[in-house]
Amino acid sequence: MPGKHLTVVVTRQLPQQVETRLKELFDVQLRDNDAPMTPDELVDAMQSADVLVPTITDQIDAKILARAGDKLKLIANYGAGVDHVDVATARQRGIHVSNTPGVMTDDTADMVMALILGVTRRMGEGIKLAQSDTWQGWTPTAMMGGRIKGRRLGILGMGRIGQAVAKRAAAFGLQVHYHNRRRLRPEVEETLDATYWESLDQMVARMDILSINCPHTPSTFHLMNARRLKLMKPNAVIVNTSRGEVIDENALTRMLCAGEIAGAGLDVFERGHLINPRLKELPNAILLPHMGSATLEGRVEMGEKVILNIKTFADGHRPPDLVVPSML
Repeated sequence: MPGKHLTVVVTRQLPQQVETRLKELFDVQLRDNDAPMTPDELVDAMQSADVLVPTITDQIDAKILARAGDKLKLIANYGAGVDHVDVATARQRGIHVSNTPGVMTDDTADMVMALILGVTRRMGEGIKLAQSDTWQGWTPTAMMGGRIKGRRLGILGMGRIGQAVAKRAAAFGLQVHYHNRRRLRPEVEETLDATYWESLDQMVARMDILSINCPHTPSTFHLMNARRLKLMKPNAVIVNTSRGEVIDENALTRMLCAGEIAGAGLDVFERGHLINPRLKELPNAILLPHMGSATLEGRVEMGEKVILNIKTFADGHRPPDLVVPSML
């Protein structure tokens, strides 16, 4: 299946370098605006494509896949997370799914540290104060936050990003703890100087900072539910750059309002861009518009991985970043 005869449909606008390279290699249909496709547009795209290049904004569930037709053979996801794709149903229909793992590791880990610092040092409040007309200058007791050196950081999910966070945290003098589906090898634990907790409840109750770095799966939905959030110390903060669904956002909002959790730094939200209005009003919450992987370098690298997966598939080989249900 020569590449130029492979019909590729892209669901969102991608960096210009990526779109140019796709046009050079494939018969590609690019998105002429940056709005997400409607479900009907997505079905039309899937019916006309050999390869679909979706993003996290495209919900490709069993109902959508049932309308895909027989032409589609590869979903080359632009992004590492594939919780928006029903991978098992796709495989049953003979459709391969690939992703772009490892590209956003450093960028997301950088953002975790930015949010940890931002919340503990009250940067969100400070920015608003400096931009207002009420700031009267420096005083010895104004805008006091907390020092992060010596604090305990609990990392929930110790994959690529979690480990990258651990390395950065050590440089800031944080004590690194973690909970993961599988314990790391002893030599990796030693390198990271990380303490493993088999019990998530026990870890959560003892941490000063909790960083969410696990994917969204059925088993991690509301993993940080109201009961588990209540285990956190009142002076603890929580940071999430992974998936919003991992935290019960309503419960978190109530606890932040009540002062039962000191602060939160959130780059992702349970309902996508529909953020709880009460959460937006809280001074102890820093909210970002899903910027964790938003570097030009990272987004271009993601595109390069997508292209490599498509080219390898077009040449009759297994895409290097093939996703199978057992990985999820």
